[in-house]
Amino acid sequence: MFKKILIANRGEIALRIIRACKELDIKSVAVYSEADELSLHTKFADEAICIGPSIPKKSYLNISAIISAAELTDCDAIHPGYGFLSEKSEFSKICLEHNINFIGPDSSTIDLMGNKSEARKLASSLGIPIIPGTKDPLSDIDEAVSVANQIKYPAIIKAVSGGGGKGMRIVNSDDELINNYEIAKSEALNSFNDDQVYIEKYLQNPRHIEVQIISDKFENIYTLGDRDCSIQRNHQKIIEEAPSFNLKDDLRQSIYKDSIKIAKECNYVGAGTVEFLFDGDNYYFIEMNTRIQVEHPITEMIFSTDLIKKQILAHAGENLSNDFKNINSKGHSIECRITAEDPDNNFMPSPGKITSLHFPGGLGVRVDSHIYAGYRVPPNYDSMIAKIITHANTREECIQKMISALSECVVEGVKTIIPFHLKILNDLDYKNGNFNTNYINILTQKKETIDASG
Repeated sequence: MFKKILIANRGEIALRIIRACKELDIKSVAVYSEADELSLHTKFADEAICIGPSIPKKSYLNISAIISAAELTDCDAIHPGYGFLSEKSEFSKICLEHNINFIGPDSSTIDLMGNKSEARKLASSLGIPIIPGTKDPLSDIDEAVSVANQIKYPAIIKAVSGGGGKGMRIVNSDDELINNYEIAKSEALNSFNDDQVYIEKYLQNPRHIEVQIISDKFENIYTLGDRDCSIQRNHQKIIEEAPSFNLKDDLRQSIYKDSIKIAKECNYVGAGTVEFLFDGDNYYFIEMNTRIQVEHPITEMIFSTDLIKKQILAHAGENLSNDFKNINSKGHSIECRITAEDPDNNFMPSPGKITSLHFPGGLGVRVDSHIYAGYRVPPNYDSMIAKIITHANTREECIQKMISALSECVVEGVKTIIPFHLKILNDLDYKNGNFNTNYINILTQKKETIDASG
């Protein structure tokens, strides 16, 4: 077992990992930027080290500073959390070179699954459906136009090394493709230091469903249910729920089997997520996230398990077969990502000092957060300040419990997205499960129509 783990992250996920370490009786080391000196993860870890200024590339993305901190504190493992360096193959490789365990897959697996083009080819070779389009990066605009006409518009240009909506452009004609091709390549280069892009058919109203997997070093691979992540704005998830609503059992079992195929083929170890798009009863593999997900708590709630602890145990060489031999899910769980944004002002970020704070509680209510009254939300990082998770026997009860929890939540001093969450949760289409990745656009248009009519 590991003796001391450095957490190469910040915010709620750093605090979440610290708690798991404490339960496993493992010492923890927090790293922080100058902007995060007063963040809770620095207070609850056994040790804390400043690794640089507020700019991410000089702190949380600074591999040499993080490795130095790990060596200085005699850590034998590093947990990257999500975001930042969690899917950086170079980081995984450097950890290995310094005899530090990386709590994530090895660099070759990250490279394989992080390259969307290679991941598509792998899935296709295993007989798993992929969205029609190119398997290799596009060579030039002429090839892009030719492929787009074969698969028919609308199409989408995607960065090969992409994620989070960066390097993506939806196009509806040859002219739009020509105008957006170089823009997408430039954005991909700036975001991922890789300007390669590919093109595929754009599914206009799909559902986004993902499968949680966890595996150990003994070739045991398990699926822990699925999550519906269709409620998105600008390709960023807002609300997730588990299990997916109205998913036919044969399709559910198919994506579980396909997820295990992919994990087995790339010799995966640890926690990961295989993602699919559903277009009616047709589904397509889109990518694999080689890390723990933001929305992992809803899986934890329905399976009554701690994914972070299991992830750590898997990388420490523990056999997980007894842990998941007879595990079953129970009930329904929903997560709302609370961000410091103003939904009435085009979701403008709202950094600043939190003057008053009250989080909800009660049976089946969980809050993962690093904020407190007096905490100053910095402008330098992602605007998520909390995750509120509810669990109940049925989806209907879970929605109502979330409405109650959000109504009880008080965050003063900054704007939050909570009022927007409540609009979604009270909308009949959401309650009835009539939603897809285009839902937010439809909801916004619905509101504008109501406002215009008085």
